[in-house]
Amino acid sequence: MAKNTKTQALEQFKMEAAREVGVTLGQGYNGELTAKQAGSIGGQMVKKMIESYENQYK
Repeated sequence: MAKNTKTQALEQFKMEAAREVGVTLGQGYNGELTAKQAGSIGGQMVKKMIESYENQYK
C-alpha cells in the first residue's frame, strides 16, 4: 500500500470512530477537541482494532 493510501485509510478509520462516538471532526487540524473527545475517538479505534484481531484469529 502506498503511503498516501495508508494515510487515507487511517483518516477514514478515524472519521468512522469519531462518528460512532458522536464527535464531529473536520478535515485537517481539530485543535478545538477536548481531551475527552480525542480520547473517546482513540479508544474507539483501539476497540475496533482489537475486535478485528480477535475475529481474524478465532
